[in-house]
Amino acid sequence: MSDYRIETKCIQSGYEPGNGEPRIVPIYQSTTFRYTSSEQMGRLFDLEESGYFYTRLQNPTNDAVAAKICDLEGGAAAMLTSSGQAANFYAIMNIVQAGDHIVCASALYGGTYNLYAHTIRRMGVEATFVDPDCTEDELEAAFQENTKAVFGESIANPALVVLDFEKFSAAAHRHGVPFIVDNTFATPINCRPFEWGADIVTHSTTKYMDGHAACVGGAIVDSGNFDWEAHAEKFPGLTTPDETYHGIVYTQKFGKGAYITKATAQLMRDLGSIQSPQNAFLLNIGLETLHLRVPRHCENALKVAEYLKNHEKVAWVSYPSLPGDKYYSLAQKYMPNGTCGVLTFGLKGGRDAAVEMMDRLKMIAIVTHVADARSCVLHPASHTHRQMNEQELKEAGVQPDLIRFSVGLENAEDIIADVEQAM
Repeated sequence: MSDYRIETKCIQSGYEPGNGEPRIVPIYQSTTFRYTSSEQMGRLFDLEESGYFYTRLQNPTNDAVAAKICDLEGGAAAMLTSSGQAANFYAIMNIVQAGDHIVCASALYGGTYNLYAHTIRRMGVEATFVDPDCTEDELEAAFQENTKAVFGESIANPALVVLDFEKFSAAAHRHGVPFIVDNTFATPINCRPFEWGADIVTHSTTKYMDGHAACVGGAIVDSGNFDWEAHAEKFPGLTTPDETYHGIVYTQKFGKGAYITKATAQLMRDLGSIQSPQNAFLLNIGLETLHLRVPRHCENALKVAEYLKNHEKVAWVSYPSLPGDKYYSLAQKYMPNGTCGVLTFGLKGGRDAAVEMMDRLKMIAIVTHVADARSCVLHPASHTHRQMNEQELKEAGVQPDLIRFSVGLENAEDIIADVEQAM
């Protein structure tokens, strides 16, 4: 981890060119890498030597960008994945097996909820979902003997619940399991989960990190703080020999890099959800302005939230940085410089009025995306969360009339004017 401030890290971290080398991260657009020695290639396959031999496992462009994200979060090791969904899948599957269990905050992105509630269940891993506002006793009751991880989103998509990091991390650590946080909405500019007890952080880099809706991607960052050896019986994949690599024990051989090395050497090897070098290159360009864009997103979103709060046709507004919001106090504690550029609201006319208003927008687009330079809206109950039943929608904090509004980088007055004419 560098000693630079975060604004400098956005630009300088991850890659340092040598004399006469490219000033910016090159695109290593190659599937393979040449060696003159068969013996050296063998050492790479045995994890006895670091290097590149096949882009499905590692690529220099990807590693440089992963190193930058790692530095931004203050972690020990990181990797890129093909999407945020792949990052959340790998983050869990790297430490569980059939018969295991995880605890999740119920306010989640719809795709993540479906991944943990249904897809991994078919693989033999059960999830218990708890209200993020639950009491400590209610959270404690969710744990089982076979619980292997706790998961939540720093700012829930789209419920905008601010996770109480200290409550969830304390519970996870009492039970000897890691606390995993999806920090997509807050980004490391506004929130540093490792400083509040998180052990592993994931991102959909598709969102603010890219910032331009140009490339899909994900990332996993390990803090290096969780002591896998202290709970060796819970995590045999990390603490016992891996016969597919001649009996390597990841924790013994790779120390603080054990978790990411295992995810790369096993999951990426077998499942192949790699981010393309071209996408990693574009992601890095986005990261260079992350520290400039995020504050502007937050500034614009607060102006729009204040406008909506005072509009006669608006029934409710949710934005954690808005004074009076249910999560304002938690946001001030964990994210005092701002939360994100996403807010939600509902109209007094209900679901039908929401859909009609959205259809009348001119500049602001209806898209299945969020958190980029252009303002956009979505009706989650009809789109991203439509696979959920009414009870699941309620648990995820998604009301039928909820409009998710991702406030972009345009002039705030132009954004508000478009909403006003659509009303």
